Amino acid sequence: MMAKFQGKVAFVTGGSRGIGAAVVQRLADEGAAVAFTYHGSEAAAQTLVTRIRNAGAQAVALQVDVADAQALTRAVNDAARQLGKIDILVNNAGVFSMGNIADVPLETFDQLLDINVRAVFVASKAALAHMGEGGRIINIGSCNAERIPFPDLATYAMTKSALVGLVKGMARDLGPRGITVNNVQPGPTDTDMNPASGEFAGGMHDVMALRRHARPEEIAGMVAYVASEEAGFVTGASLTIDGGFSA
Repeated sequence: MMAKFQGKVAFVTGGSRGIGAAVVQRLADEGAAVAFTYHGSEAAAQTLVTRIRNAGAQAVALQVDVADAQALTRAVNDAARQLGKIDILVNNAGVFSMGNIADVPLETFDQLLDINVRAVFVASKAALAHMGEGGRIINIGSCNAERIPFPDLATYAMTKSALVGLVKGMARDLGPRGITVNNVQPGPTDTDMNPASGEFAGGMHDVMALRRHARPEEIAGMVAYVASEEAGFVTGASLTIDGGFSA
């Protein structure tokens, strides 16, 4: 691949597995030095770091609970200190939970907010201290911010809808600094959390134009575009990549 991110530094939350790992790999393949967080998947994180370093690129893995605002802020600052700056922030870490609104425990609601929304704010605020003109902030949202065809998704969808408003406001705040802010909104994607062979896959495919799960690498391709100079005029947007789930 062309080294379009040569000289750039990226920070990715939740980067050891699934979409996050694909994003880390894609940015590294295209020349970026990448720091990423992981929570429980230490073996996967270290395997990813080794693969990237063996290919001649820089990678740093940081074990962090993104729900811990102080720990997440320290991780961003540590990455900037090690790698010199932060040009690209990808807020990928997230949790998924289903449940009828009448039955969802408050603790589950709070966890969804802490990781899917509050951590985005915390990481963005921390990264901005190290980000100059031309910076990119990219959140991994969800097509469920646009469409909820099944029951039991209210609280999860609410957290992803919150990112839509946050991104629009942040784009206004940061436009004068030459920093763009966008959401990438995947549909069903083949990960541990939502496998293409899972029990709900058939029902999801039935409401899609392309009746399959995305590959994580396809989502990473959209992230790479939004992070690139080519997307310099894209900001405040929620870019859906869902195989027609929302069509």
